[in-house]
Amino acid sequence: MCGIAGLVVAPGQPAPDPALGRRMNTVIHHRGPDDEGLHHDERALLGMRRLSIIDVGGGHQPMYGADRQVCIVFNGEIYNYRELREGLERDGHGFASQSDTEVILQGYLRDGVGIFAKLDGMFGVAIWDRRTQELVLARDRLGEKPLYYAHDDRRVLFGSELKSLLQSPDCPRDLNNDALRAYLTYGYVPCPHSVFSGVHKLPPAHFLRYRDGQVSLQRYWQPSLSPKITLDEAEASQQLEELLDRAVASRLVSDVPFGAFLSGGLDSSTVVALMARHLGQPVKTFTIGFKEAAYNELDDARRVAKHLGTEHHELVVEPDAVDLLQTLVWHFDEPFADSSAVPTFLVSQLAREHVKMVLTGDGGDEMFGGYDRYLKLMKLESLGAMRGPVAAGLSLAGALAPNPYGERMARVGERLRLPFDERYLSGVAVMRPDIAQRLRPQAGGKDHFRLPALEQPGSDLGAGDETLDRAVAIDLQSYLPDDILVKLDRMAMAASLEGRSPFLQPDLVQFALSLPVHLRVRDGRGKHLLREVAGKWLPPRAITKPKQGFAIPLADWFRGPLRTLAADTFGSRAFRERGLLQPAAAQALLHDHVERNIDRSEALWQSLCLELWAQRFLDGDAAAGA
Repeated sequence: MCGIAGLVVAPGQPAPDPALGRRMNTVIHHRGPDDEGLHHDERALLGMRRLSIIDVGGGHQPMYGADRQVCIVFNGEIYNYRELREGLERDGHGFASQSDTEVILQGYLRDGVGIFAKLDGMFGVAIWDRRTQELVLARDRLGEKPLYYAHDDRRVLFGSELKSLLQSPDCPRDLNNDALRAYLTYGYVPCPHSVFSGVHKLPPAHFLRYRDGQVSLQRYWQPSLSPKITLDEAEASQQLEELLDRAVASRLVSDVPFGAFLSGGLDSSTVVALMARHLGQPVKTFTIGFKEAAYNELDDARRVAKHLGTEHHELVVEPDAVDLLQTLVWHFDEPFADSSAVPTFLVSQLAREHVKMVLTGDGGDEMFGGYDRYLKLMKLESLGAMRGPVAAGLSLAGALAPNPYGERMARVGERLRLPFDERYLSGVAVMRPDIAQRLRPQAGGKDHFRLPALEQPGSDLGAGDETLDRAVAIDLQSYLPDDILVKLDRMAMAASLEGRSPFLQPDLVQFALSLPVHLRVRDGRGKHLLREVAGKWLPPRAITKPKQGFAIPLADWFRGPLRTLAADTFGSRAFRERGLLQPAAAQALLHDHVERNIDRSEALWQSLCLELWAQRFLDGDAAAGA
């Protein structure tokens, strides 16, 4: 796991300054404290920071082909690099190291950009090919590793984190209104947007070419929700068990100590159980909890840890919410308001005291239909032609009951009137259009639930008419890469820890997406087939435990440690003059929350994160560190 950064200038432009490359590297030191490197020539800078996991002593980057005409920097891990290397060696390619980086390099020399579709792993890659005077950037299939870029006819900047690009004085800094609208809807900025209008995220499963001042993008892989398998349940269970086992085994390749996050829920427990099958010593597992019982999964994690015989580490935390929020804002680079980032960061810090890499259960909900919102949507869709009358009745009931229950009924009524994509996304959204519009007049409205990724050809992923598949297709292109995987990458990297997600192994992904609905959802519960398979290894509670999520006592924090910070921020001259949000609206939300009229903690968290981000990245110095 590493971080990469750099730039390439167009022909005829002045040579890039190596000092800029060093600044771009330094600001992402946390991503790779073990090593650094920088290539520079008359047109290119390629820099990297390295967290050494594979070939600790021999994997220094940048790495070059034999004639030094092709240079690569790489962030991530390639799990099938040994198999790919064997094929390359048979074709006459020699190797000077044992690293997966060199496998990508030699694969590029043989296959060109065709190598990316052969990689099983997570990656952000930059290749400078002096033979063709072309820069190639590539990102993994599902977006586990980030890659930003900005370009014009003079140069292209790129980096694993936005703060690297901001080291260049001419990096675009105009705010992207579409990104801010989306942030107020979902709590994150969706791909391909960034918070700055001239900076973009390379979409998952894409590569970019920059040549003669021109950029082109191309997709190299796409998952599909059709056709469905025709196996019976016993055959499907056997195949799923084999795929899960291979996915976990492939992600155990490491030259450094490793462990796993363990919540006691189905996904992380399944990963740990399979790790235990392959290791000759107890798995190191890590869990955190809060003193508030409703946000504490320690008992569930202990139960699984005891059942599997792990070396378990846990910590009950009482974090300094104010200092912690400032730290998170710096590491995310963009406004980001998924509050589960807090426990993800804290458990990453705990794990880093013992290991350098962890496996996680991320992706299990998307692949196997695990989110409660999928089940709720399926119930809504079952209303069919009755949606109109039900929507009218709920809206009327909501208007007659001006309290939280009435608001909830009115919200369901609103959802039922929307087109399918918006109907589903309204359940993913963390802020309603009317509240967003009160906070920012340019927000809300007819574009409130808009997602750019869903406007691309083939964005339905072959979902057909099935409600579950249509919702999963949306999440695979938005919530998973732009929220879940951003959170894991930034928070693990903030602690200089690598996180790997076995559920995102490509063959396992495609198999899970090919399961018919009745093998994913049954008797009002998701993950049916996964539960059946994991029941062989886990205690009953891990199979039946309701989904809890990685939550924090946010509502209490805004009546306690964050109350003063929020009041001071929303009442400040800087907040008023900046004009991103309406001070009176933000203060009204805080008043309603503190007075317990209604829980406004999510909207308050979004508002506070946005302003603290602006203070840091618009007013302050992005290079100053956390």
